[in-house]
Amino acid sequence: MTNAVIADCPGCTVPDLAFAQHDHAHCAADALTRAETVTTASGARLTPVRRRVLEILLEEHRALGAYDVLARLAADGFGNQPPVAYRALEFLVDQGLAHRIQRLNAFTACAHMGETHAPAFLICRICQSVAETAADAARLALEVEAVRTGFTIERSTIEALGLCPTCQSAGT
Repeated sequence: MTNAVIADCPGCTVPDLAFAQHDHAHCAADALTRAETVTTASGARLTPVRRRVLEILLEEHRALGAYDVLARLAADGFGNQPPVAYRALEFLVDQGLAHRIQRLNAFTACAHMGETHAPAFLICRICQSVAETAADAARLALEVEAVRTGFTIERSTIEALGLCPTCQSAGT
């Protein structure tokens, strides 16, 4: 079984258990440092709004919708216009600092900032927790089929819906 990483906890690798209880406060500072490195290397800038949006994504164990992020930004004095949140989220996704979870129409911090990787997202249908895990084997199989049919993959996202261990043990 592959190592999985809590989506909002870069650096908290939990062998064989993506939804383990843990304290991830120490990871946020490391993730923000990596985000600064990634954006500087690309010639981009992590503005105060972009940085705050990333901090918000790093606080949760679930993906957040743009309006959830916007509410937090407004409470912090960054304004309450939707473009504020959408532009910051788009920047984070473009820079590889966050992912968009299509199933939830929401966003989560990337567990492997600055690294080329093929993630898959494990989404709990009850609590909506999200864990990012490696999907290299699935991506390779998809690439093989694409080549066989003459198709060129530019981007793919794998999302799996199910139950996390907590919700399973709660009997839901």
